[in-house]
Amino acid sequence: MVAVRPYRILIVDDHAIVREGLKQILAEVDDLTVAGEADCSRCALQMARREPWDLVLMDISMPDRSGLETLVLLKKEHPGIKVLMLSMHRETQYAVRALKSGAAGYLNKQSAPDQLIGAIRLVASGKKYISAEVAQELASQVSGEREGLPHEGLSNREYQTLCMIASGLPVSAIADKLALSVKTISMYRARLLQKMQLKNNAELTHYAIKQGLLD
Repeated sequence: MVAVRPYRILIVDDHAIVREGLKQILAEVDDLTVAGEADCSRCALQMARREPWDLVLMDISMPDRSGLETLVLLKKEHPGIKVLMLSMHRETQYAVRALKSGAAGYLNKQSAPDQLIGAIRLVASGKKYISAEVAQELASQVSGEREGLPHEGLSNREYQTLCMIASGLPVSAIADKLALSVKTISMYRARLLQKMQLKNNAELTHYAIKQGLLD
């Protein structure tokens, strides 16, 4: 009987404790092996260029570039790469956006280990992992049961800026967190306010709370 090669997984997360926890969970599974890890977007892109991976398990929040931006770059350079996004954010907040950007699935970090393993196996085998809640949201959008909300028309970076401003962070702090200039963040803020037809941070925060965009 020919032995089946385990799926090779690249973990991308800037928290060493999270990476270690994921490795411990997957170490108990025969058909999955963590063959590499990266703590930032730049390292993840470099590792993807050096060798092939059956699956990239990637956090949506990273210091140098967001997981969504990294996802777009990965899919552009490696169209066939399979990426399962992992995040502390609720599924309805980022899942649909991640799937539209090319992710094969989205999983909340609070999910049970069995659910994580099942999602990884599904994505690594070439299928999609979508929770019932996300499937319903996608169905509603495709069928036209509801009109698109203003924030759904934002770019990934504009949406990230929206959530950070609504969380109470000043532009300077957002710039530091995203490693961008204050001028760039101010430009994102101006664009998202214009697109959403809002006047100021107070209206923006009220909108985010009403739509449940904050953790």
